[in-house]
Amino acid sequence: VLNFKVHPILKEIAELALPITLKFNTDKEVLNSPVQISYEDLAKEFDAVFIALHGRPGEDGVLQRNLIKYNIPFNGSGPESSEITINKYRTTEILRQNGFLVADAKMIFKSNWLSNKNSIISEIETNFKYPIIAKPSDDGCSSAVKKINNNEQLIAFAELMFRNSEQRDSELEKILNLDSNEEFPQKEYFMVESFIQSNGAAHFLEITGGMLTQMDAQGNRVYEIFEPSEALANNGILSLAEKFLAGEGQNITPARFDKNPQLSAQISSLVKIELEKAAKVLNIEGYCRIDAFVRIFSPSKIEVIFIEVNSLPGMTPATCIFHQAAINGYKPLDFIDKILNYGFLRTQNLVHNNEKLSN
Repeated sequence: VLNFKVHPILKEIAELALPITLKFNTDKEVLNSPVQISYEDLAKEFDAVFIALHGRPGEDGVLQRNLIKYNIPFNGSGPESSEITINKYRTTEILRQNGFLVADAKMIFKSNWLSNKNSIISEIETNFKYPIIAKPSDDGCSSAVKKINNNEQLIAFAELMFRNSEQRDSELEKILNLDSNEEFPQKEYFMVESFIQSNGAAHFLEITGGMLTQMDAQGNRVYEIFEPSEALANNGILSLAEKFLAGEGQNITPARFDKNPQLSAQISSLVKIELEKAAKVLNIEGYCRIDAFVRIFSPSKIEVIFIEVNSLPGMTPATCIFHQAAINGYKPLDFIDKILNYGFLRTQNLVHNNEKLSN
């Protein structure tokens, strides 16, 4: 609200469209600027909330916890699961502890870097081999994810991540091959992880798999795992533009696990089993998208290496979760309706269980 500004072009469009807006808006009230309202008022005014916030804030459990407090239905996972999956490091550690394959990883903190940079660098270079991946551990997918090829790039990444102002050092940008308008946040910590490679697999690819949860007649959660998409990156790592802007990225749905359709379907079934197991361990609800690498040694021997989980995946027209849902017969609005319907049923169950406890 405090930082809201109306661009002159948008203002002109709103004025030109005003007759149409007034004609078709049944409430006869046009909202031209943000209005801050309380959760209590939100519960009175609206039936449900569709959270369209990718990353922080919104995907980290804080908003979810407040919506539950006021019995407001919402899309996606609950607060505990959201709090875990927003943290890429914590997510992969939980998956590792439960027997899933993930990259080796280490957290780097600003305070430690500033006090003993050389020791941190030495520890990284002792335990990891270049290239490595460096990325924020708690942002939306693909934000400032960089392949680090050498010592110079590692230092540049850390110095930019730990800078004290929004202004970025142009020399450090050059070292990391950053575009001037490319997102690169300021953080108090980031993570480095081993660069996942084929390790001798006959076929190796990056995939992203969406899913939807529903409730059966007994109130049990049922997972519907979509056909994963194959993610193709121009520079080895998918950028934000490639994931969310039409015409920028390439996703092939369903993923090409094998040239033989029957073998591809067999491999896909094994991958989907792993995705569902991980979703259950992380207590994911509503819908999500899981990013992973797949090593295929044979149709019956595969490895799924988990990268991250997006509990509120981006849903622009270019994102592949709509393509995956379409294979299962869902038009975009049908898919969104299913997501919201789960939110309503979950809230009804929570209210019912709380009433039983209070009695």
